[in-house]
Amino acid sequence: MPVDWELAARTAAKLMPAGPTVSRGEARDTVARLRADSATAEGHVRELTNLGAGLPLLPADVVDRPSWAAAATAGMAALTSGARLPPVPNAARRFTAATAGLQAGAVLSYLGSRVLGQYDPFGGADQQGRLLLVAPNVVAAQRALDVPLGDFTMWVCLHEATHRLQFTAVPWLRDYFSAQVTEFLSAAEQTAVGILERLPSAIASARGNKDGLGLIELLQGPEQREVLDRLLALTTLLEGHADHVMDAVGPAVVPTVSTIRTRFTARRHGGGLLDRLLRALLGVEAKVRQYAVGSAFTDAVVNEVGMAGFNQVWTSPDTLPTRAELADPKAWVARVPRG
Repeated sequence: MPVDWELAARTAAKLMPAGPTVSRGEARDTVARLRADSATAEGHVRELTNLGAGLPLLPADVVDRPSWAAAATAGMAALTSGARLPPVPNAARRFTAATAGLQAGAVLSYLGSRVLGQYDPFGGADQQGRLLLVAPNVVAAQRALDVPLGDFTMWVCLHEATHRLQFTAVPWLRDYFSAQVTEFLSAAEQTAVGILERLPSAIASARGNKDGLGLIELLQGPEQREVLDRLLALTTLLEGHADHVMDAVGPAVVPTVSTIRTRFTARRHGGGLLDRLLRALLGVEAKVRQYAVGSAFTDAVVNEVGMAGFNQVWTSPDTLPTRAELADPKAWVARVPRG
């Protein structure tokens, strides 16, 4: 489905609530702290993971909420540009793109007031990657958690710097991820006509399924579901690895790391009924579960074979864990040879 990403960015900017009130001095100091912490954090991540030696240590781009939405839509436009879509009349395509753009903008307006940061491997003027930190959301979260600002900014930066390092230190990962997304979207267009036929049985099969992804998966055709499995396995690994790293590095550089983790985890699962409903509809609850599954996998593998053994996941697409192996780390250890 074509999407008017520029319309999505404008819609998100209009719908987003204002950020927390801060003085000009506080804003300036927070931006400077985040830029400095992002480069320092990646140095800590490299020491733990032994990845990225020799790469430059660069600061993040610190942005406000509308700027994050603009960057996110630009990155998604680049990521989805290679999808093979069936021919559609121009008038219908414009209408569909506008409708999808408005819907995407509404979703981004919700996420844009919550996301703390992200590494977009397709962002930036050259589409070679961009690390973003959303200053108003970092401040809002820090205040809600009632933790020291300096500790919290470093903790957030450890997670996001790990994502940047995953893509910059593993040469094939960016193209592999792009190819999987392109294949998934192309397959989605080809199998969309069968969704209505599959819907009744999918709903019946999804009842009682607690992973938050059951209905989405069951609606896919076999080809698309296979690609979705690979994408979910990859993103679960990336998120869990980042959580493992931020907690492993944390005690040395973030004195209040245990307090931050406890309160942040409670916040991930908190919120009012409407907020929880929106998170479920947007797949945020499923993403929260990804952190737990991926982190448990990383913890187990590192405990058994060390960080050097774990780093075999980055050798090639063939050494990435499958979804089944994420729940059974010993199976991955048995399958993947270590040098």
